[in-house]
Amino acid sequence: MNADAMALTRVGPWTIGVVCDGVSMAPRAERAARVAAEAGASALAARLAEGVLPETALAEAVVRAGRAVSALAASPDAAPACTLVAGISGPEGIWSAWVGDSRAYWLPDEGPGMALTEDDSGELGCLAAWLGADAGEPVPQVRSYRPPVPGRLLLCTDGLSRYLPTAGELRDTADLRPNACPGRSLLPAARALVEHALAAGGQDNVTALLLPVSAAVPARPAAPGPA
Repeated sequence: MNADAMALTRVGPWTIGVVCDGVSMAPRAERAARVAAEAGASALAARLAEGVLPETALAEAVVRAGRAVSALAASPDAAPACTLVAGISGPEGIWSAWVGDSRAYWLPDEGPGMALTEDDSGELGCLAAWLGADAGEPVPQVRSYRPPVPGRLLLCTDGLSRYLPTAGELRDTADLRPNACPGRSLLPAARALVEHALAAGGQDNVTALLLPVSAAVPARPAAPGPA
């Protein structure tokens, strides 16, 4: 059963993505992921449309998603659960928020990329934070970045990052060079990432969502040449 879920939408200049991974040991994990993705994306779109800052909108959306998942529980001992990573791409930069071990990466057209999230994990790599009635009110971590060049914001579950843990590996596998994305379609790149994870073993559900990103930092004008 696929316990991953994702949501993608646009509002004004903002592109919004949410990716969730159902916790396998929890009941109705697939339902938790789907509800969290839908609730998170809906809350983000509504708050951004109201002019709320992206950081604030992300924090509120994660809390909203957490409450939606908690409402699914028959009891604290039978609580559906999932992880969540959300991202926003806009004219002034990119933003990400997360609870758990689903990740966000900055994958630029040029130059080194980087992970934008840090896994919520405890001893022996066990999950230390998630959404669900047995986890309490979520406390999301939020990070922003102003990219100097165009690129992509990748949101993914650990079914992908366990096989491609670095930004460089992800970008090379997806082949995100500007001339390798005719028509700027990101679907072939996302498929390449998923297919790599499946071919490498596919030990978990795999979800990869790519958001286009424009440069938020204006390029410096070229220095004048000699007269």
